[in-house]
Amino acid sequence: MLAAALCAGFAPSSRNEAVPVLVYHVIGAPTGAPGLEGLYVSPAELRAQVGWLARDGWHAVTLDRVLAHWRTGVPLPPKPVVLTFDDGYPGDWRYALPILRAHRFPGVLNLQIGNLVPARVREFLRAGWEIGSHTFTHPDLTTVDDATMRREVLHSRLWLERTFGIHVDVFCYPFGRYDARVMKAVRRAGYAAAETENIGWASPADGLYTLDRVRILPTMGVAGLAASLADSRAEQP
Repeated sequence: MLAAALCAGFAPSSRNEAVPVLVYHVIGAPTGAPGLEGLYVSPAELRAQVGWLARDGWHAVTLDRVLAHWRTGVPLPPKPVVLTFDDGYPGDWRYALPILRAHRFPGVLNLQIGNLVPARVREFLRAGWEIGSHTFTHPDLTTVDDATMRREVLHSRLWLERTFGIHVDVFCYPFGRYDARVMKAVRRAGYAAAETENIGWASPADGLYTLDRVRILPTMGVAGLAASLADSRAEQP
């Protein structure tokens, strides 16, 4: 358990301390669609990974709470970890929500609007989850015109806030694709931070609009998760 040992001593000691942000996509069995094999994690695997995190002393928090820590020093628990779920597939509601709830873990649902009906999104909110915007149609934002950019970035945030009566601080780049123009649109839309698919632990030192994450791949299992946490932590400056 070398990886666990490497991670075991981590606790935020300063407002610039890095925090691991895990990223999951589809929780469920692969459908066989070509090119999507790497997006699936089985419910059993998620259950085992969340159970290991809890046993190993990790404490799940939302990104809003991490941002508050970085901004003002609001304390975080020992060994904080953020679990994010991109897109809003049905398995997030069917599997991820009850699995995390069994350990009193919140998560972050980066919602592509329309993938889940509002009634189900409200169940996540009641369980203490954070909702981030992942646009309306999941385009590669580096290729869209200005009107589409405004709709996908700004108006997705406004829709979420009006529909659910919440404040949306975090944006998640579709496909992890961004450039200077996209980042400017995200800042102008009022988001406090944005998530990428760059590998590493999230740190304000690297920029709040380019937060790194740790991608969870199929068949990683508990050992793979522990190793990935250690390896991605080692990549931090």
